Amino acid sequence: MTTYQVNSVRMKQDLTALVAINTENPPGQEREAAECVANWLQAAGYDLSFSEYAPGRTNVIAVLKNGPGPCFAFNTHLDTVPAGEGWSSDPFTLIEREGRLYGRGSCDAKGPLVAMVEALRLLAEHRQHWSGTLMGVFTADEEVASEGAKFYASDAPPAIDFAVIGEPTSNTTFSAHKGSLRPRVRVKGITAHSGTPELGINAIYQSARLLGLIEEAHHQQVRCRCHALVGNASLTVTRIHGGHADNVVPDSCELLLDRRMVPGEDEAEVKAELQQLLESARQNAGVEAEIIAWQPTTGGATETDSNEAIVLHSLEACRRHGQPEPGPFGFQGGCDLVHFRALGAKGVVIGPGTLAVAHKPDEFVPVEEFIAAAHIYLDIALALLPQESAS
Repeated sequence: MTTYQVNSVRMKQDLTALVAINTENPPGQEREAAECVANWLQAAGYDLSFSEYAPGRTNVIAVLKNGPGPCFAFNTHLDTVPAGEGWSSDPFTLIEREGRLYGRGSCDAKGPLVAMVEALRLLAEHRQHWSGTLMGVFTADEEVASEGAKFYASDAPPAIDFAVIGEPTSNTTFSAHKGSLRPRVRVKGITAHSGTPELGINAIYQSARLLGLIEEAHHQQVRCRCHALVGNASLTVTRIHGGHADNVVPDSCELLLDRRMVPGEDEAEVKAELQQLLESARQNAGVEAEIIAWQPTTGGATETDSNEAIVLHSLEACRRHGQPEPGPFGFQGGCDLVHFRALGAKGVVIGPGTLAVAHKPDEFVPVEEFIAAAHIYLDIALALLPQESAS
């Protein structure tokens, strides 16, 4: 659809600059990256603003109003996971090698962000071809708990009709993703000297009984809930900690549960089911346990119907620019799409690179996919911002 000239040299320069800004989360500190993106888009004619949910934890919002029509937003995140060890080169210096661009965040998600910025620049240059409102909403903290997107969504933002979320999908279209809940469960016991364990109740043994019930609930109930794009719901245990001394029967043991929800599951109902599981453990196995906290997560599950215009145009654009099997697919994990869906937006997730390398040493984005992503983003925006209304 587009005949605009994507500037691949500029895109590589921008990605080099963004990768060089360390936004490892924790601690995040996305402010410098937000200001960098703001400078690019302000020069292109966008109105810019910042919002912070904590010092240095900054979202940047770009807006360009161009007559009547829908509001279309590009979104991705400024933070990255920690670089870690095992890199072949400096993770904060972008290296091009054999058709790949290596660096922390190159595909998750600074590569998608730069491709979105390129699309936003070109759309600003060709305002005669579309009508409506364009936005770039680039947020903090997606990698830990989506606090940036949650803060943005809670701050009475303008109505958004369509949203494209940038995550590494190998330039295919994802229209659904799972959600997650992580309750911290404390199992209770009674302390005693380890030489006379019969005088106490060992919280670790009690936890073992609960673990069996959790596994049973997963196999017999939770995993039976299946969604066509994201697969099964799940319940598992990811952490356990108990005891405080070598010679003391522990009176408490903590478990961290991970409950993955599929689209259609209600978060309040799932929380009630988890509470009922603990109540059943008390009644049937004599296990005293309670949920003491809920760990922050990216949020709930969501989907955009496969027949919606944004999904259909996204499939067409991905196919046109190199993906013979463009989807739609579903994420096993979560992302910020759910928070834009909560605002009423129809949305999809598309971006260059693959999750298979996103959180590992030597993360990379293929150059061809990186450049193609800008074309894909352009095509989707132009398809949904009606040209017939343009002046």
